[in-house]
Amino acid sequence: MMRKPLIGVLPLYDAEKESYWMLPGYMKGVEAAGGIPVMLPLTTDHAVIQSLAESFDGFLFTGGQDLNPNLYGEKIESFCGELCAERDLMEEHLFKLVVELDKPAFGICRGVQLFNSLLGGTLYQDIPTQFHSEQQVFHKQQPPYTVPAHPVYIEEGNALYEIVKSNSLMVNSYHHQGIKKLSEQLRAVAQAVDGLTEAVYMPGKTFVFAVQWHPEFNYHLDDHSFRLFSTFVDQCRKVSV
Repeated sequence: MMRKPLIGVLPLYDAEKESYWMLPGYMKGVEAAGGIPVMLPLTTDHAVIQSLAESFDGFLFTGGQDLNPNLYGEKIESFCGELCAERDLMEEHLFKLVVELDKPAFGICRGVQLFNSLLGGTLYQDIPTQFHSEQQVFHKQQPPYTVPAHPVYIEEGNALYEIVKSNSLMVNSYHHQGIKKLSEQLRAVAQAVDGLTEAVYMPGKTFVFAVQWHPEFNYHLDDHSFRLFSTFVDQCRKVSV
């Protein structure tokens, strides 16, 4: 019997309660696609992070707090949100190892912003304050998050199109930051009508892919969301063989 791939899921952190926690959709999306999700410890120990990078078949970089603007060479503005130094340090080290080892990595919300920042791109610290477009898009919807908020557009033949087989998707949306300058090491594969980048991948790697929306909320309702999880897990399965 083929071993199911083990997938490390980056933990969420509640500073007020001083607790690690997890949204079930991250775990259940991986499970539904045939993987075994394991929530990782929040650690900045480089030896532990090295061991994690080598032990798991793939990694899911979850949503959460804003990234420290220092990661992309900017000062912290008043409209930047809550930060988590431990997550920034852990994920910076882990992501670099994952890329070096060519392990599959799937980023969601904060994940797409993390990938872009660590690879030389920059972010809008607050979209309503710093980004203006003639086409208004509400990027921070109210619940329920299973309901789509706006469309994203995909060029035929790009990496995302090959997964979802569609030129456009209706996606949910819950973020106040976004990609400003795209990393030269990434390719944009989806955009909102206002021009914001909504999905990226890293050419030359097995699977380094990230989306700004939240497929963990509707993977069980929306086939396109499930395909993102299943494609990721399929790539992790190849590593586990």
